[in-house]
Amino acid sequence: MSFHFLTHFDPPPKAAAEFRTELRRVAGPTRAEAGCLRYQAFESVREPAAFAVHSEWVDEAAFEAHSRLPHTVRFVAAAERLLGRPVQGLRARPLGGELDPAAP
Repeated sequence: MSFHFLTHFDPPPKAAAEFRTELRRVAGPTRAEAGCLRYQAFESVREPAAFAVHSEWVDEAAFEAHSRLPHTVRFVAAAERLLGRPVQGLRARPLGGELDPAAP
C-alpha cells in the first residue's frame, strides 16, 4: 500500500511569492526520486497565501529517504524561515472501502 504525505502552508502574504518559488524549486528533484509516485503542489484560489502539497510514495521508507535529501532539507529550512514555525504534515494511507458505496 502506498504512503501519502499531506501538508498545508500559510506563509505571511509578503512571503507568498518567495514560498511559491521554493515549492517550484523542490518539485522537479522530488518527482525524480525513485520512490516518489506523485508530487503535487497546490495554491488556494481564495486565499492569496495558502498552499498545500500532496505527495505519494511507494512506502514510508521512501518518504523518510526523501526527507534526508539535500533538496528537501533546503526546502524545509526555507519553508520554516518563511513560515516562522516548523513544517508539519499528515502521514496518511488511503481510507479502506472508499470505492464501495455500501461500505460503512
